[in-house]
Amino acid sequence: MIVKPFRGLRPPKDLVEQVASRPYDVLNSEEARKEAEGNEKSLYHIIKPEIDFPVGTDEHDPKVYEKAAANFKMFQEKGWLVQDAKPCYYVYAQTMEGRTQYGLCVAAHFEDYMSGKIKKHELTRRDKEEDRMKHVRVNNANMEPVFFAYPHNDEIDAIVKKVTEGTPEYDYVAPDGFGHHFWVISDDAINNRITEIFGAMPAFYIADGHHRSAAAALVGNEKKNQNQNPNHRGDEEYNYFLAVCFPDNQLKIIDYNRVVKDLNGLTAAEFLSKLEKNFDVKKMGADIYKPDHLHNFSLYLEGVWYSLEAKKGTYNDNDPIGVLDVTISSNLILDEILGIKDLRSDKRIDFVGGIRGLGELKRRVDSGEMKVALALYPVSMKQLIDIADTGNIMPPKTTWFEPKLRSGLVVHKLED
Repeated sequence: MIVKPFRGLRPPKDLVEQVASRPYDVLNSEEARKEAEGNEKSLYHIIKPEIDFPVGTDEHDPKVYEKAAANFKMFQEKGWLVQDAKPCYYVYAQTMEGRTQYGLCVAAHFEDYMSGKIKKHELTRRDKEEDRMKHVRVNNANMEPVFFAYPHNDEIDAIVKKVTEGTPEYDYVAPDGFGHHFWVISDDAINNRITEIFGAMPAFYIADGHHRSAAAALVGNEKKNQNQNPNHRGDEEYNYFLAVCFPDNQLKIIDYNRVVKDLNGLTAAEFLSKLEKNFDVKKMGADIYKPDHLHNFSLYLEGVWYSLEAKKGTYNDNDPIGVLDVTISSNLILDEILGIKDLRSDKRIDFVGGIRGLGELKRRVDSGEMKVALALYPVSMKQLIDIADTGNIMPPKTTWFEPKLRSGLVVHKLED
């Protein structure tokens, strides 16, 4: 894999908590407006610049992208983002519920994405790619990192351990309760060795940020073609984009659950009866029931929790897609019984990240907004890697990684 250190653009230590934000795609415009209220230094003014316009302004309006660029320039002029004097790698660690995962912040090469060495497990939508491409173009920078996994490596673990024994540049707990810790690696010998180790790796895996990855790579390719001349070398800064790479053995995928508005004309009794064709259905009672192993599901309907155990023969453990519980539930419950054919477009279904807990499923059903909830056992990193390695694509809304990367700890400019 081609990676390199870069001259990161970062907030001064005393401003990091004011600048750093959640990623652009985990909250809507109104939520961003509320979080940034009274804070002119919030990165939301760059990554969700519609908050600087009247409520209801189209976030895809050209003037909104222009505002992002103007705000980015202002942040640099005011010293809210300051560029490091020399190229560095950075260690970015996150703590959630007592567990810490350690990533390396790098500049990754767009050619590795184009060639398939940066491996995907989700489809991307062209409209979302184009939105992020416009954002990268207008700022001439990657404002937010993508989240990669790599096959864990003992030597990198040892390097990271040594670096993190030193005092972090940033060390704070965000409002969501997750800890964020950040170290700058300025030692050239260490940085050269990191480059060499990653250079021998066969692949990176996109954990989170498929649209950002696609957009960054496409802009890099655009700039290559625009600048194609005898002087083009392939190592110019525009060939690279911002990524945080975590070892696969430190990452944890949490569940991604479903809520449905109706039972497709069935009564609750008829629905439960139809489930018995492919599942062993067991009534669990009023207390929340969480799936505890592969091919076990949790269903909430009319105030009662049920355990669903997929029967032998309804899945294929030798098929990287067929083994997934999201495939089983999509085919045998959502499609076959409830008539939901397209998870991307059907308005009768919604998705709830496991970070909200199963209590959120209960709340949405009890409120009458939804009729039934389905909780899934989370996908494993091994399943994700198997799918990416075989060139397959996961069904929509399969993986939820937490904690999310904080945006604004470091920015990568496409011109050094």
